[in-house]
Amino acid sequence: MALCSSARRSAILATHLPTYDFLLPCLLPRITHQNRHLSRSRRLYSAENDGAFANTSAKPLRAPKSAPEAASNPVPRNKPLTQAQRDFLASALRVNQAGELAACLIYAAQTPVVVVAHPHLRPLMKHMYDQEAGHFSTFNKLIAKHRVRPTAMYPVWKVAASALGWGTAIMGREAAMACTEAVETEIGTHYNDQVRWLLDMAEQMERSGEELGDDLKELIITVRRIRDEELEHLDHAVENDAQKAVPHELLTSFIRAGCRGAIWVSERV
Repeated sequence: MALCSSARRSAILATHLPTYDFLLPCLLPRITHQNRHLSRSRRLYSAENDGAFANTSAKPLRAPKSAPEAASNPVPRNKPLTQAQRDFLASALRVNQAGELAACLIYAAQTPVVVVAHPHLRPLMKHMYDQEAGHFSTFNKLIAKHRVRPTAMYPVWKVAASALGWGTAIMGREAAMACTEAVETEIGTHYNDQVRWLLDMAEQMERSGEELGDDLKELIITVRRIRDEELEHLDHAVENDAQKAVPHELLTSFIRAGCRGAIWVSERV
């Protein structure tokens, strides 16, 4: 009887995944980047398509377990992050911070040139810059909170982003907007992959009876919000003739390839 009881207890415990409170998708393979057309992406990647996370707080509470049930089926406890999870957290925050820094520098370099020729774009350029500065501040705080080292490529990305912003602005309004279209396509895809994995893992945790940690809830909300704002910038660029840039395909393909390379390097260095 003792052996049967022990085996049954082990089987029950094996069905419960440990509760992690931050960036669970590190244990799963990342979605490979695909070339997607993300313009008008507020509908494609709207909150409705993110899953039911927004309604998790409204789910009815489970009835309390009896004493025998609680003894044989203990509630999973929070556990420290594994090394793989810490590595994923560090790489995700590192690349997100670097990407937001680059976005700030691109808009800062473009704005003076663009608004001289097109004063009506000043409010839009300021709006997009202010949002990027807010994103950068958010990831600065998360990096400090979790003691993550920023990418060692900071000096290189600063020069490259400033040069990209200034160079496309010199080419004209359409080229500047094409730059935004290309950058936000890659960044939007990158953030959307993170949101999908976070929501998948959150759903698995709930299905196994675990509670979502506050850090995980906050991260899902934050990354989703930032992703949506980045995709709004993509829509603004398309609305302001980004696709009329010459040569549009060559320019956007070159910028997107550079973004993918920068993401890959920043995650690792």
